[in-house]
Amino acid sequence: MDKAFYISVILPLKLEWEPCYSLPSGTDACKVGIGDRVKVPFAGKVYSGVVSRTGVKPETEPSKIKSIISVEDGLEPVIPEELELWRQVAGYYLCTIGEVYKAAYPTGKINLEESRAAAVEKARRGREKLMESMRGKVARIEERLKKKLETADNAKEGTRTRIRSMEEAARIEKELAAAQEALVKAEAAYSKEIASSCRTSGQAGKGIPSIDIRLSATQERAYASIRDGFKDGKPVMLNGVTGSGKTEIYMKLAQEALSEGRNVLYLVPEIALSRQLEERLRAHFGDRLMTYHSGETAASRRDTAETIRSYKTSGDSYIVLGTRSSLFLPHHSLGLIIVDEEHDSSYKQDSPAPRYNGRDTALMLSVIQKCSIILGSATPSLEELYNCRYGKHRLVELRDRYHGSLESDIEIIDTKAERRKRGMQGSFSRKLIDHIQATLRKGGQVMILRSRRSWAPALQCEGCGEIPKCPHCNVSLSLHKSTQGGMMTCHYCDYRAVYTGGCGKCGEALKSLGAGTQRIEEEAAALFPEARIARLDSDTAQSKSFETRTIREFSKGEIDILIGTQMLSKGFDFCNLRLVAVISADALLGMQDFRADEKALQLLEQFRGRSGRRGEKGLFVIQTSQPEHPIYQRLKNNEASDFSDSLLLERETFNFPPYSRIIEICVKDRYSDRAERMAGRLGDMLRKRFGDALSGPYTPAVDKIADEYLRAIRISLKKDRWLVSGKNDILEIVQRFEKESRYPGHITLNVDPS
Repeated sequence: MDKAFYISVILPLKLEWEPCYSLPSGTDACKVGIGDRVKVPFAGKVYSGVVSRTGVKPETEPSKIKSIISVEDGLEPVIPEELELWRQVAGYYLCTIGEVYKAAYPTGKINLEESRAAAVEKARRGREKLMESMRGKVARIEERLKKKLETADNAKEGTRTRIRSMEEAARIEKELAAAQEALVKAEAAYSKEIASSCRTSGQAGKGIPSIDIRLSATQERAYASIRDGFKDGKPVMLNGVTGSGKTEIYMKLAQEALSEGRNVLYLVPEIALSRQLEERLRAHFGDRLMTYHSGETAASRRDTAETIRSYKTSGDSYIVLGTRSSLFLPHHSLGLIIVDEEHDSSYKQDSPAPRYNGRDTALMLSVIQKCSIILGSATPSLEELYNCRYGKHRLVELRDRYHGSLESDIEIIDTKAERRKRGMQGSFSRKLIDHIQATLRKGGQVMILRSRRSWAPALQCEGCGEIPKCPHCNVSLSLHKSTQGGMMTCHYCDYRAVYTGGCGKCGEALKSLGAGTQRIEEEAAALFPEARIARLDSDTAQSKSFETRTIREFSKGEIDILIGTQMLSKGFDFCNLRLVAVISADALLGMQDFRADEKALQLLEQFRGRSGRRGEKGLFVIQTSQPEHPIYQRLKNNEASDFSDSLLLERETFNFPPYSRIIEICVKDRYSDRAERMAGRLGDMLRKRFGDALSGPYTPAVDKIADEYLRAIRISLKKDRWLVSGKNDILEIVQRFEKESRYPGHITLNVDPS
């Protein structure tokens, strides 16, 4: 009787353990290795898992261990670098490796892989059947020829039988030659198909494109400092003012890595930014460039992953431009990772698990791949400034703009004062209107930022004062107008109700509270009837083609005024943009978050940097009811770096990140009283271990989302040698609480919440 062979398998589930399975009798254990994909049964369902260990000694009774269903030979194995990244992400962000696996290989991706494998297998069987048929035909013709030649040999010379047999043999020889030629061609074509079966349309040639990237003297000095940092084995933080030419430095570094036969991962925080950058990079790197983000089709993302795998065998090198999800591609031989706009909060995934930060995960990946990593921003995060200050990362500064232009002037408009003297027309002050008109007359372009999408962020009844709210979330409904009328929409769960204009309680008229991007666009169209106006926010950007077209048209000067949300501040490079303005800037400061000032400063500084990039000085207008706020004054006096230093000092005083680590624990329940009760009990258990480091349970600003009530607990851990054990204790206590209280599926852990 064969001795059973056991393996551990990672499943795309939230499991604190890796289930053990046996191989079917007769299976060659040597052919099943770590990273292989297998079909397994679990809890009455079938899953595609990844082998994590082989030769396992079972901890349960062997008779209770199930056998795998099959080894998925048609699916490429998960490489060791992927598994190592999964384990590090799971360990740091206090989730299970199964949750990381599910994020890296979602069900849709696996289904596509299986469909492709099935199609390839079907085509292979069909081709082999055809080849077998052709070989059989050749064999039958050879047999006929042999018999005919035997008949001719047995006949006497000159007889009719011999002459006829020889004539037929000659004809059969021609038939045989044609069949053999067809077989040779078919075999050659089949061999070519096999050799290229894993290659995709996105594959590049082996030649390295010749790129002429000219750096200024300032860029050259920064470039040399970056190379020195790489030689010292340190991550490099490139702090370059907006328009300083960081992208040119990135491209030169990428070109060097490709020339050395290494690969490049270029991370950006949002899809919108990747689409403009893609055109610029493709002009230099051609088909060697691949893109990867949720805006691509599932088939395109699958092809990118397959192409990356194929390059490991072929020796070709690649550059991937992608958002945070591209970290989980099967990367190999990485020579460089670029994290552009490292400060951007879009790098953080808040739900579902793993709740990882793309910037910090990129740092993990760089260690695994033993490659260089550069993080860039005009407004570095306090975490990065902290890392540079304490020598963990190398700071390189780039203080001059690439085209020699000066920083945009800043004008702060007091909207309260303007309203008192009737200087406002809707959302626009007369001063801003004059600036826009002057800019348009000179042929310049204008960009207007409003942090809220919709026509109105909220509505209120003029009679009873009722504010329509989402029945599933504790938030007000936003009005989105359309040609059919309008819809009141929840921006959390997407609940929608038809807008009638009247209050659902008393029937009186509803008035708008504030203005969103849609209304700003409407007002701008009335104020500037000759201008070409477009809007770019998450409503319009749902269409990839529309977003790409809008950015391209604005870049070409075919749009005069572009109105949008925070996505407008993301690293775009528009040569004719002369005026940028923020409407209702105070909304950026109203967040209940210790990072509010940092985020507001970053956003405003980034948005300011969009204008005046080609020699001519730009203008940045801020409309606010708090003109004396320190952030606005620091910006006006070009003291952003000093403000960052003061924020760091404040964080150190109160032991906030980056001087500590915060773990946020959220309890979700359909019943408010049970959420309150369970959060209280969990808080008591955690407080015994963490004492004053724990705050809560407390009710968050939005305490109900999608019919679930929320309660939160925050624990602040010192960054010392006890940090890892403290995080592990949190996980252990939460898991024990879930088990003892029979309360699974209600608690989430968020490490380093944004």
